[in-house]
Amino acid sequence: MEDKLYFVYILTNTNNRVLYIGVTNNIVRRIWEHREKLIDGFTKKYNLNKLVYYEMCEEAYNAISREKQLKAGSRKKKLNLSTRLFQNGTTYTRRLLRSSEDSLAMTDNL
Repeated sequence: MEDKLYFVYILTNTNNRVLYIGVTNNIVRRIWEHREKLIDGFTKKYNLNKLVYYEMCEEAYNAISREKQLKAGSRKKKLNLSTRLFQNGTTYTRRLLRSSEDSLAMTDNL
């Protein structure tokens, strides 16, 4: 059986004014959906497309629990968490998406 990973992530906009915390089982696809504004809602309305933090969980329950914990925390704690890991979220998001595209291209060539 294939192990499944779940991700808790934080997005912001270009001027870092608005934060969004979400959970997904495919971080690359989900960030791409946010960036392309494919799903109506909060992230589309506030143009949230810069990944500034993520962590992995092996269980969906743990990811959802962590999401709730992060949402209950102060804005300052969320910002400290994100700035500690990613000084430049835009570059990180591009690198994540590019590595995903490279992986897909390698798979297509097999």
